[in-house]
Amino acid sequence: MAQKRLTRELVLVTALALVDRNGLGALTMRGLAAELGVEPMAVYRYAPGKDALLDGLIEVLLGEVEAALAAGPRHGGWRQQLHEGARAVYRAALAHPQVVPLLATRPLAVPLARRSAAVLRLNERILTLLGRAGLDDRTTLALYRAMLAWLLGYLLVELRAMVVDPDEEEPAIRLGLHHLPSREYPRLRALAPAMADHDAEAEIAAGLDALIDRHAGG
Repeated sequence: MAQKRLTRELVLVTALALVDRNGLGALTMRGLAAELGVEPMAVYRYAPGKDALLDGLIEVLLGEVEAALAAGPRHGGWRQQLHEGARAVYRAALAHPQVVPLLATRPLAVPLARRSAAVLRLNERILTLLGRAGLDDRTTLALYRAMLAWLLGYLLVELRAMVVDPDEEEPAIRLGLHHLPSREYPRLRALAPAMADHDAEAEIAAGLDALIDRHAGG
């Protein structure tokens, strides 16, 4: 098999494209090597195992968030910048929904101090912005945890598999809810239009504002 010049960035970007296309189950060292057109051992130079690849996917996703924030406007107060960060995370997650579960599961396996620089920079950015609000340390950490929990929880609910027939215009049919007995699941049937058509970014913003107002005041 002909070898090509590899870099860590190329390995991780290719892994992300593979997962975007075929899901997390398709990500193996052998499968990634085939995608890159190299022998499997060549990949191990840049990712020593499957766990390293999973952490790398998070790193690439958050790298996209950083790039989006760097390219965006640099004005506004701390609250506005928190909103911009949340929108950037949502849009990156929307582009790579298969990676979103890793945002919840990998922190259970990797201590904070050992996570990638991209993860640490995002945490540092949030804490820095909250520091500008003049909050004490206890309140800062409480709001920080609440915001991350809200955003991650929203992403996991929002991006879960819902659509059965993407070409169907009728919401209940598009989501497959018309198959559910209306007597047993009347609310699921009734709420199909709202499930199929809502403003996710506005909902995220409203949730963040509610948390900020509760912890930091207006």
